[in-house]
Amino acid sequence: MKKPKAGVIVLPGTNCDLDTIHVLNLAGFDTEPVWHEERRLEKYSFLVIPGGFSYGDYLRPGGIAHLSPAIQKIPEYVEKEYGFVMGICNGFQILTELGLLKGALLRNINLRFLCMDQSLEVIRNDTPFTREFNRGEHISAPIAHFDGRYYIPEEEIETIKPLIVLKYLNNPNGSMLDVAGIVNERGNVLGLMPHPERNSEKIMGDGTVIRFFTSIYEEVKKHA
Repeated sequence: MKKPKAGVIVLPGTNCDLDTIHVLNLAGFDTEPVWHEERRLEKYSFLVIPGGFSYGDYLRPGGIAHLSPAIQKIPEYVEKEYGFVMGICNGFQILTELGLLKGALLRNINLRFLCMDQSLEVIRNDTPFTREFNRGEHISAPIAHFDGRYYIPEEEIETIKPLIVLKYLNNPNGSMLDVAGIVNERGNVLGLMPHPERNSEKIMGDGTVIRFFTSIYEEVKKHA
């Protein structure tokens, strides 16, 4: 059977693209890098915007990257019946800049770059990205960010609660509602601040977080 094709968008300053490609291939995808100037995304069953420091985080994280041609095509891509996108760390920041995910990612509350393993709780397991988890399950994945504090205006807090997929158990960066990951209303766009690709093999930890990738693989395989 032909493997579903995944694309990993590479911007100037991206540094987690090769890791993400490797893990997507482990999950079952046929994966290739997508240079940020590419405008034809329709051949991909799944797109990932990986971590890094796109354009050096000048202006603000994602502030320039969301204007790149490939990123500008993502709103059209996710309108497809089966258009799935994951943004990891800098990718999460870019998706909020693009307006596909609610809120914003601000400077960590302690004004320090944080790089450490984090204990997390799975809040929703009814999304295409989390079906292989149990609701309430505790997992571990590394974080590596300076601007990871999730923020949403007070008047919008109730609107974000149903969209929270992942929470920190020991909030390291001051994120509102302990948010570590959210989806859009339709559930086909996911933003994660922790790096699941960094605990997707036992050589890197317990390897159990690969389920973010195997969950979406099983979903897109139905429609490939």
